[in-house]
Amino acid sequence: MTDGFGSDYFDQIIRREGTGSTKYDGRQAMFGKTDVIPAWVADMDFPAPPAVIEALMERARHPIYGYTLYPDSLFEAIIEWMQRRHAWTVEREWIVMCPGVVPALNAAVIAFTKPGESAVIQPPVYFPFFSAVTQTGRILIQNPLKLENGRYTIDFDHLEQCLRGANVRLLLFCSPHNPVGRVWSPGELEQLLQIAEKYELIIFSDEIHADLIYPGHQHTVLATLEGSESRVITAMAPSKTFNIPGLNLSALIIPDKALRKTIADVFNTWHVSASNPFSVTAFETAYREGEAWLEALCIYLRATRDAVAVFLTEHLPQIRLISPEGTYLLWLDCSALNMSDADLRHFFIHKAAVGMSPGTLFGIAGNGFMRLNIGAPREIIMQVLRNIREALSRIDQKHPGG
Repeated sequence: MTDGFGSDYFDQIIRREGTGSTKYDGRQAMFGKTDVIPAWVADMDFPAPPAVIEALMERARHPIYGYTLYPDSLFEAIIEWMQRRHAWTVEREWIVMCPGVVPALNAAVIAFTKPGESAVIQPPVYFPFFSAVTQTGRILIQNPLKLENGRYTIDFDHLEQCLRGANVRLLLFCSPHNPVGRVWSPGELEQLLQIAEKYELIIFSDEIHADLIYPGHQHTVLATLEGSESRVITAMAPSKTFNIPGLNLSALIIPDKALRKTIADVFNTWHVSASNPFSVTAFETAYREGEAWLEALCIYLRATRDAVAVFLTEHLPQIRLISPEGTYLLWLDCSALNMSDADLRHFFIHKAAVGMSPGTLFGIAGNGFMRLNIGAPREIIMQVLRNIREALSRIDQKHPGG
């Protein structure tokens, strides 16, 4: 399954400066300087699958780039992928194509809540979950995850407290979870659905990391469980899986006809379309021909994750890894460094020359944390860690004895 994609393939360094890359060319705006190793925004430094590159080049050779329909073959590719990888039988009519998961989050809030009504999120969580609620005039209710023995869980008791007597219609759910890396168990998902049924809650389930799962864990699509049919909207995309997020095309899979129409109507009023010839080509080709590449990628990411864990244990015990069950994003507990969040940011940027995402981006529950993107050649990630170790060593030498 992984022929042709060994470690050497993912170890290659590809310069991205000057390509309009947010991750690289956006460093000055994000960190106030360019000489930091970028390990922040969630895209990878690996080339997309060769089949995707070839398909895009072939499409580019056709000299007309006009308005583009979603072909039947695109929907077939989605259906086949969901069946093969997730044992989910999806009907063609359930699929609504959309220009990315973040616009879909906003569309869901607008579709299923009114101004002054509430939506629930579970921080620390991907920051557009916050803005999708607050910037649309809705009330944000936070049901923070619980961190116990180095692992995050859902606080179901608190969730019910949030819902009791409140005018809450929508839960924005992240599965697998960004940034804490949890792959939710069937038991947790079933309990969530029971609560949703009890309080007549709609769940928008962001599952775009569903294909990036580490051994010992299994992603369960929320919508495959009993009781989900009239409650769940699932966001899926090959964007994170195959490193094509800049092409901005996702799929919402919505079995319930009324829910499907309600959110589709919002997109229709916006007059936005993601159906450009390149996004359609890449999306379909990735699902049809990218599986061997993905299998090799997951092996590589696992080895990098494990190398980071060993390095932290041996050389940086002040930084604790919240062991990820999925995604290429590592959640680092830096609280033992005894720095404020402002000091942490200054330390990593100006002392270690490392550009990570500060935990505060993901809500108050992210205080004292940093998010490290390991979707890069392993040598780059190990250099990130060496930089941090050396920067801490300089502090220790300057202040011996603490």
